[in-house]
Amino acid sequence: MSYGFKIMVEGDYACFTRPEFKVERVSYEVPTPGALEGLLKSIYWKPAIRYVIDKIVVFQPIDFANVRRNEVKDKVLLSAVKSQMNGKGGDPVIYTKESRSQRASMILKNVKYGVEFHFELTGIKSEEETDGENKHFNIIKRRLENGQWFRTPCLGCSEFPVKRLELVEEFDEDLISNEILKMGDVDLGFMSYKVEFEDKGQPLNGDWKNPKFSDKAKTVYYRPHMINGIIDVRKYREELKC
Repeated sequence: MSYGFKIMVEGDYACFTRPEFKVERVSYEVPTPGALEGLLKSIYWKPAIRYVIDKIVVFQPIDFANVRRNEVKDKVLLSAVKSQMNGKGGDPVIYTKESRSQRASMILKNVKYGVEFHFELTGIKSEEETDGENKHFNIIKRRLENGQWFRTPCLGCSEFPVKRLELVEEFDEDLISNEILKMGDVDLGFMSYKVEFEDKGQPLNGDWKNPKFSDKAKTVYYRPHMINGIIDVRKYREELKC
């Protein structure tokens, strides 16, 4: 059995931030595999699986917009959330007046992508989990067919939610815009493939109920080409660089 899927994703806006810009956000022209993995994890995720992006199809012309947004500089502390859940007080909130920062952003608008992906087993299983690939395949398929997720899928940033997500049998490449087709073979340069954490997504203390993760991470890069709107991620994944 094949455990791969093809989905269509659309949104009004997207931002796949270039890491070389420290203050202002500037989006790549196309999605990064890491951002798409995050989108898929919003639909279904377990420690037992990891998503692998195989192909990205860019249907719409690459169109940028410049906006200014209010962002917060801090994150809600996990310890504060747990403390409140245990009835010990805690203040799991962010006060925007104290943490707000206005930034300019160069984002994509009117985006439409085809994403081909599969999942692999990590070898990590909880005590009650006995089923393998077939179980995860059926859950992912059902969620995609029914439009279900536990967290709103977004296109790079949480402010840019997915407007339409649909499971398809094949991509209709005739829908790729003429503007994209005219670009032919585009060398996208070195792009972020994903951010890889030192702990590989596993708690350092081995306890999933009270996990302690590492904050140390590195960005992994690859150098893909977009040929007539199609990025064959599998081909360029062989030459990942840190």
